[in-house]
Amino acid sequence: MEILEAFDATESAHSAARLAGVDPKTVRRYVAARDSGRPVTGPGRRPRMIDGYMPKIEEWVERGNGKVRADVIHSRLVALGFTGTERTTRRAVARAKAAWRAGHRRTYRPWITEPGLWLQFDWGEGPRVPGPDGTLRRTLLFCAWLAWSRFRVVIPVWDQSLPSLVACLDATLRRLGGVPTYVLTDNPKTVSVDHVAGVPVRHPQIVQVARHYGTQVHTCVPYDPESKGGTEATVKIAKADLVPTEANLREAYASFAELEAACEEFCAKVNSRKHRESARVPAEALVEERARLHVLPAAPHTMALGQTRSVNTDQTVRFGSVRYSTPPGLVGAEVWVRVAGTELVIVADLNALPVVPDWARDRRGLVEVARHRLSTPGNPRIDLGHYPGHPQHPDGAPRTPRPRARSAAERDFLALGDGAHSWLVEASAAGTVRIRAKMAAAVELAALVGTETVDAALGVAATAGRFGEGDLPAIVEHQASGATSADLVIADETHSAQPGTAAWANFGTSKETTR
Repeated sequence: MEILEAFDATESAHSAARLAGVDPKTVRRYVAARDSGRPVTGPGRRPRMIDGYMPKIEEWVERGNGKVRADVIHSRLVALGFTGTERTTRRAVARAKAAWRAGHRRTYRPWITEPGLWLQFDWGEGPRVPGPDGTLRRTLLFCAWLAWSRFRVVIPVWDQSLPSLVACLDATLRRLGGVPTYVLTDNPKTVSVDHVAGVPVRHPQIVQVARHYGTQVHTCVPYDPESKGGTEATVKIAKADLVPTEANLREAYASFAELEAACEEFCAKVNSRKHRESARVPAEALVEERARLHVLPAAPHTMALGQTRSVNTDQTVRFGSVRYSTPPGLVGAEVWVRVAGTELVIVADLNALPVVPDWARDRRGLVEVARHRLSTPGNPRIDLGHYPGHPQHPDGAPRTPRPRARSAAERDFLALGDGAHSWLVEASAAGTVRIRAKMAAAVELAALVGTETVDAALGVAATAGRFGEGDLPAIVEHQASGATSADLVIADETHSAQPGTAAWANFGTSKETTR
């Protein structure tokens, strides 16, 4: 200000410079900046050799929608006579792109919704999980988000087909306890079969499903995930927490049931903590929003689930003259079967079961209960895991009998402990005679020397295969002497009490012969 004041008083750069104690060129620079309307104290900008080409650079950036490459622009500038370096061009192109983006930046309006109005859903890539045949298979995560309460639902499925979508929507709505007015999603073929002049053509079956539940299905702009950011965020955090990565240190899933349990745990966690945006707990906000949701139909929509079948007494359904097994607890129930590629999918309505099985305690509505490889007549598909109480192990071996007392004497013997159980099983398999008398003798012996002592001796006898009359007292006496069972000899074909014949090797040979 002193420089400008001195110049105004003298109207001479040299005189003002003497009064202010600066160089005359400094006075001229400050005066020129003031007269041109630029900041007087701002940094000065020297003219650059690329300034004359900036209009052309801005034109090319505009034509390329801010994506044109700097090396392409540099080659064109060289053809126009530019002699600068590519580094100068890159800096100029970067400034031009930043200015272009500032003028074409998309603005967003915050999602303001009413209670009971919007439900959004989308699909996310899930972890690889062993399938029914044991091989690793791809899974998908159905992620739904109720906009007002921020309540999230994540359901794992094997595929993204229309029946799976209907089953997931039904399970979601029953978990919410009502139906919102609108449902917003992307544009998969299960929702939009085509686009005519930019207008999505709805899948006729999804329209019927929406009418059944009393809602309307809407889709966002294609390739524009920002228009449904709530469910996109749900997919993002679900994948970050549920899909095993080096970041979350989660172990691989051993079965599809473990993935389902992990999804249930994830939903319980995110719905019970305060949401950062709404400052409310989603589970508590859902209770308030349920008053604005429509009434949920009692029966689920089953049009796209396939053909109906009844579960026989052997826990199987017949499809194409082939039997396919189902989990326990579905005998007599009506299920739906459909073909998905090379597999048969079996879906059941758990709400229609008179008694919910233990494996389905936390599940509701339409649920995929089994999935088998398609087979031919005469070759049934039986999952041995569907028969937990069968007298045969899943590997084909017979199960070990489980002793159950039916009399007072049997109850007293089995009460001795696990050794008594093992002795009874092994003795019965060995065809031991007078088992009941030996059981009574063991109970009498336990009254004299103690239950734990006799039970331990019975375990040793079962392991060694000693079921004779005096074997149990002999083992008790042997253990009472302080000896251990480390030198235990099991009576089998590899052991014998017959002495060896090594001493008879030289019998009948003379000394002369041996010499």
